[in-house]
Amino acid sequence: MQWETVIGLEVHVQLATRSKIFSGASTAFGAEPNTQACAVDLGLPGVLPVLNEAAVAMAVKFGLAIHAEIPEISVFDRKNYFYPDLPKGYQTSQMYQPIVGAGMVEITLDDGTTKPIRVHHAHLEEDAGKSLHELFSSGRGHGMTGVDLNRAGTPLLEIVSEPDMRSAKEAAAYLKAIHSIVTYLGISDGNMAEGSMRCDVNVSVRPEGEEKLGTRAEIKNVNSFRFVERAIAFEVERQIELLEDGGKIVQETRLFDPERDETRSMRTKEEANDYRYFPCPDLLPVVLDQAYIDHLRDNLPELPADKRTRFEGELGLSAYDASVLSATREMADYFEEVKDVCGDAKQAANWVQGELSGALNRENLSIKDSPLSARQLGDLVARVIDDTINGKAAKQVFQALWNGQGTNADDIIEAQGLKQVTDTGAIEAMIDQVISDSPAQVAQYRDAEPDKRGKMIGYFVGQVMKASRGTANPQQVNALLKQKLDALC
Repeated sequence: MQWETVIGLEVHVQLATRSKIFSGASTAFGAEPNTQACAVDLGLPGVLPVLNEAAVAMAVKFGLAIHAEIPEISVFDRKNYFYPDLPKGYQTSQMYQPIVGAGMVEITLDDGTTKPIRVHHAHLEEDAGKSLHELFSSGRGHGMTGVDLNRAGTPLLEIVSEPDMRSAKEAAAYLKAIHSIVTYLGISDGNMAEGSMRCDVNVSVRPEGEEKLGTRAEIKNVNSFRFVERAIAFEVERQIELLEDGGKIVQETRLFDPERDETRSMRTKEEANDYRYFPCPDLLPVVLDQAYIDHLRDNLPELPADKRTRFEGELGLSAYDASVLSATREMADYFEEVKDVCGDAKQAANWVQGELSGALNRENLSIKDSPLSARQLGDLVARVIDDTINGKAAKQVFQALWNGQGTNADDIIEAQGLKQVTDTGAIEAMIDQVISDSPAQVAQYRDAEPDKRGKMIGYFVGQVMKASRGTANPQQVNALLKQKLDALC
């Protein structure tokens, strides 16, 4: 039997507000445990929540970015359940009237094709705290769990997709697209290692051609693009094997263990009625007028899809180059500054994707941590374009700038004597000397068939470049060498 995979994602995005969604406590990452949880976050008697307006604006911006419906009224509900890191005994969320309605995100796959993924809705909610087990794994606290409530009350936007994805690759592409949108908007830093973005993956399988959805398993809190792919791959294989052996899929919540590369059962999956949702009595409905929504729409930045279109249409980049360079806002901004400095979009794209990205990958750095500024790289590329240096010398200059051995390309070119020799007389003199010193190679060239001589000229080019210490213009060297060697035939 052939099986079809069906995937839906619930993406949790931590919004980049300075304070929590219902209190003034800080959302800064990395503080000592339980130093950023106030009475409101703990749900102490007599306290009341106050909605953070910035969180509302960020949610609406996301909705506008995915062309979603923005309801005039949204309502907060209480989701009731017990867990050690949820001191109130309930989570304030939005079940029945979320702040963002149906929308769509377009994903781009490895082969360049695109696919629309429907978003069912996105809602605001508060995060819970964090249970810590590793601090108590040995010694006096063995068997105990600590609770850090710093994260309790942190504003989250939960983005719920329709089950439109059919492979792990599509799911990863969708998650990357969401990451790109929220970071372009500036509503989240998207730092998955710090928990700023994570997702629950709903996976089921069904016989090919079947319309009814299979029983799903939910894989909780997956926090990297790679882990999403690996978790789905394992889960799909597990479900198919179970079904083909005559077993039955149980609706449950599972965890992904990256060390063992497997998912494990955590608990049976709850239904909505298990949480006893009801409207939060402490918060009024959120009412948005059209003028407010229009103001936010008018101030949206250029988004990834629009930037890709501009890079292709106005700058003449290929679809692949445009996609890579617009993947993150930092990458796009860096590329555009390099392009503005050097004046050539294609050359800028080649250097950013080539030499720069290679160096960043080797040292496991993001582009915002690059030791080479966009202006420095732009100046270097400009020196290649105006023939001040050739490609080989440019790589030397790049490495020097990367290692902090100079502040700009011109100083390094001057200090290391890398300026390209374009004087025809000087190049001819070097060529004449190489020809004079290479009688055997000249004879071989002269005796070879005309269609074979093209490959043989490489020896002479190498000798001239060696004599010039790599500073001779390669195009001039090739042209003059061919002219002089052919004259000897």
